Amino acid sequence: MIKAITGTRDTLPTDIPKWNYLQAIVESVFSNFNYKEIRTPIFEETTLFARGIGEATDIVGKEMYTFVDRSGDSITLRPEMTAGVVRAFIEHSLDKKQNLNKLFYVGPMFRQERPQAGRFRQFHQFGAEALGSNDPLLDAEMIIMAYDIFARLGLKNLLVKINSLGIPSSRENYKNILRKYLEPHFEKLSVESKKRFETNILRLFDSKEENDCKIMENAPLLIEYLDEESLEHFEKVKQALLASHIPFEIDARLVRGLDYYTHTTFEVVSGSVGSQSALCGGGRYNLLVKELGGGETPGIGFAAGIERILLACENEKSFSIEDEKLDLFLVTIEKGLENFAYQTAVTFRRKGLTVDLDYLNRSVKAQMREANRTNSKFVLLIGGDEFARGEVVLKNMSNGEQKIFSKGDTEKIFLSIKEN
Repeated sequence: MIKAITGTRDTLPTDIPKWNYLQAIVESVFSNFNYKEIRTPIFEETTLFARGIGEATDIVGKEMYTFVDRSGDSITLRPEMTAGVVRAFIEHSLDKKQNLNKLFYVGPMFRQERPQAGRFRQFHQFGAEALGSNDPLLDAEMIIMAYDIFARLGLKNLLVKINSLGIPSSRENYKNILRKYLEPHFEKLSVESKKRFETNILRLFDSKEENDCKIMENAPLLIEYLDEESLEHFEKVKQALLASHIPFEIDARLVRGLDYYTHTTFEVVSGSVGSQSALCGGGRYNLLVKELGGGETPGIGFAAGIERILLACENEKSFSIEDEKLDLFLVTIEKGLENFAYQTAVTFRRKGLTVDLDYLNRSVKAQMREANRTNSKFVLLIGGDEFARGEVVLKNMSNGEQKIFSKGDTEKIFLSIKEN
């Protein structure tokens, strides 16, 4: 038997209502903040992610699904959406159409990493990007928007962690200070951290190795070396969050894994997902558009993992969705009426009702069991003495009430169903 590839999974019909419920809330909140949906290809040129995310990141170095197509081009399944959205922004000159572009997306991503709770190799994210403004209130808006989505999903154990990575000049100065601190400890670092020391030194704060963590406990923090511009920007973000009643804490060790961040970086975390507590992460990336060939354009965004959010909702039992119901199930009482039942079903479907009928030549009793299994609100009984008189019987499955209609009077039957 062929099974789904490790790190992927099937989303079965019983799961879909939860996904649709989440997506409806996501789209509603984004709409409230005037964000417009964008859809980009699932695969892009590999260089887009190498330049956009950073050669030294784990995503580019270890996790991307990359292949050479028949034209000899190196293609990568998208591991995240920001680079693709920025590529589309540049390619279609969206900045020429309006000064500030507020965009959102929902879709699958691909990373070949070790599967764990709420994390898969094909996974799904929703997220938002705002391109064209350096206003710290936009940083706060992005955080508030993410928080509001989780709150509307009923998640209660939420906390925003924020930090500032400052502007490039102050960050480079800090990196030199951090290197000097780490040089005496270099030989005690893990193999991975030794590599990061040369390529992406801020990522040492992300190490889970016990010895690395001990060394980094007393490391100088970037927030202590920020310039005045960065401190002022960060203060405005904090004040906006306070005014909006968003619970947050400053996490000076929150650096995020992508090279393009400047100023604000943030995560929304939950205690209901297990060891991987972050539901979303994001930050400001004022350098990315220029890095990918556009003009100097400030931007900020975030991305959230749908599978992990649904896991948190399940753990907290934060929302309950009613079982899906059929409006109508058609039961044929005797043989030879299947075509009439079928055409009647087509008529009601075209009127907008959710309708099904028996395709397995089952008994009346078995058909009624199927009507119950599918949570049908009504059953239309076709056959018997009533049908011989040109009539059909509509049964309300919640109270057992039955009404008789002319078999051709579909409009009255329709209205009777809609009234309930």
